[in-house]
Amino acid sequence: MSATAGPIALKKTPQVPGLPLLGSLFGMVKGPADFFVHCYRTYGPVCRLSILGEKYVLISGVEAANFMGTRAGKDCLRSKEFWEGLMGEFGAKRMLTGEDGDSHKELRDIMRNGYSKESIKGRYNELVAITDGSLTRDWPVGKEVPVVEAMQYMVVDQLGTILTGAAPLEYVKDIRTAIIYILNVLVTRQRPRILLKRPEYKKAKGKVMELGYQMIKDAKARYATTKPEDRNLIDDIMAAHIETPEKMPESDLIVSLTGPYVAGLDTVANTTSAVVYSVLKHPEVKARVLKEVDELFAAGDLDEEGLLKKLPALNGAIMETMRLYPIAVAQMRTANKDFVFEGHQIYEGEMIYIGTSVPHFMEEYWPKAKTFDIDRYQKPRAEHLQPGVYSPFGRGPHTCLGKSLAEVQMALSMARVFHKLDLELESPDYVLKTKTAPTPGPAMGFKVRVKGYRH
Repeated sequence: MSATAGPIALKKTPQVPGLPLLGSLFGMVKGPADFFVHCYRTYGPVCRLSILGEKYVLISGVEAANFMGTRAGKDCLRSKEFWEGLMGEFGAKRMLTGEDGDSHKELRDIMRNGYSKESIKGRYNELVAITDGSLTRDWPVGKEVPVVEAMQYMVVDQLGTILTGAAPLEYVKDIRTAIIYILNVLVTRQRPRILLKRPEYKKAKGKVMELGYQMIKDAKARYATTKPEDRNLIDDIMAAHIETPEKMPESDLIVSLTGPYVAGLDTVANTTSAVVYSVLKHPEVKARVLKEVDELFAAGDLDEEGLLKKLPALNGAIMETMRLYPIAVAQMRTANKDFVFEGHQIYEGEMIYIGTSVPHFMEEYWPKAKTFDIDRYQKPRAEHLQPGVYSPFGRGPHTCLGKSLAEVQMALSMARVFHKLDLELESPDYVLKTKTAPTPGPAMGFKVRVKGYRH
């Protein structure tokens, strides 16, 4: 076993050197994925580090990824502490990402249907229409388009319409601002709390609260007339509040109802933006993608059955992008009790970074790991099926609840973007600039030129 209960340290855990007070902050800010790979290669699967005076244990590699899914992993790790600041900021008692055990399962059960791909069954063509509207609005011909921003509006348009029945595009900038501050200050703790006093953040938080109250009002108004089988995610949450208020009290509604925007705005938008770059950067991949997306839409209305199987090149490009540009670089947990992991003593209450993305960049599992290769995921290679080597949606009980929905959403969005638009990078030599906060992904300055419409 990788982890056992026990008070005795079998190995001396190495300490990552850092600057006074700042610790390893610069390494994290520069690029957490590269930093965690460096730590694994230099110090092994367990080491200790500090950031802004806070001490952390870093566990990483396939050892850590596999550990997350074991009974020992579930027993030894909890997530609550890292989300307490966010919950306190919005007056919530609990939220999905901050709960463990039975409480976490209870909330997942409430939200499971709304976050599943079944929630959009029969609505693929509607999703295509929403995407087309976004392309018409935000991707003008002859202009250079800021890709991440355009994708953020598309995601809110899609998630809003599908999951909540409304697309609050006027809140996109404020949601984005709130996410940056909340994740950097309250969750990852890589920025000082004094930043929450900035007027920019206070305004953004106020707008998110405003959105939440409006969603509560709208969902309550729909409750009496919406059949259980017709409920979307927001309806399910509101039904839980009305029918079992002990499970979903009033205090938790805002964080639960705005969750789809907070969760999807940055993550899906970053990934799809990186897909745009990756496909355009590799002409041979682009040719294969265009061929299959044109065939997909040639018949008009979509046949939903086996969508991803009809798009092997595009799906491979998305999966490879998630490997090389992971959103979930690490998962943050607290030691629930004393335990030994890979021969190293970890103590109850210690804060832990779990570098599940480290194997993404290791030649041992991915030959020519730095090469963008969309065929890694097809049989007989299927490199991603090796235990613990591929974790784009996280690992363990907190694996992304919306994984299957996100896969369909990203595939359809990208299929439509490449089918409809003739895009090009600034130059063939352009190398993507990236950001690390609040989540890793393409820099906001990344732009592509819309040469014209293909269809």
